[in-house]
Amino acid sequence: MEWNLKAFNELNTVEIYTILQERTAVFVVEQNCPYLEVDGKDIESYHLFAQLDGEIAAYARILPAGVSYKEASIGRVLVKKAYRGQGLAHDLLKKAIMFIQDDLNETAIKIQAQSHLEKFYASFGFKSISSSYLEDNIPHIDMLLTFSE
Repeated sequence: MEWNLKAFNELNTVEIYTILQERTAVFVVEQNCPYLEVDGKDIESYHLFAQLDGEIAAYARILPAGVSYKEASIGRVLVKKAYRGQGLAHDLLKKAIMFIQDDLNETAIKIQAQSHLEKFYASFGFKSISSSYLEDNIPHIDMLLTFSE
């Protein structure tokens, strides 16, 4: 498994295509949720992904502060179906949080989590800051992780 972390302009065309293909497969097709997956925020974001034999096995988009929220954010978190249950989501989140804290020097991360994943994100220290609400007909909850300075 090869991990990569790249700004948008560092991605090659095959990586961009493969990332968008996997995000669409999971968030639009698998979750049966038609929405604008390519939302204009990719260009300002960092892209963390694990590749195996040219496939994206796991992916997360890291949004610097000011792109979605005043805080940094992590979104589009996915593990391809064939690679689920192997701890990749845990490794992915750990790497994303470390990058935001250590490289971007941010003090907080705000996410919009699918409600059924609340306990998963809580295991990293995220705290719920909203009630559950529907986003694209899927229950979500806002969560915040703050680092001590």
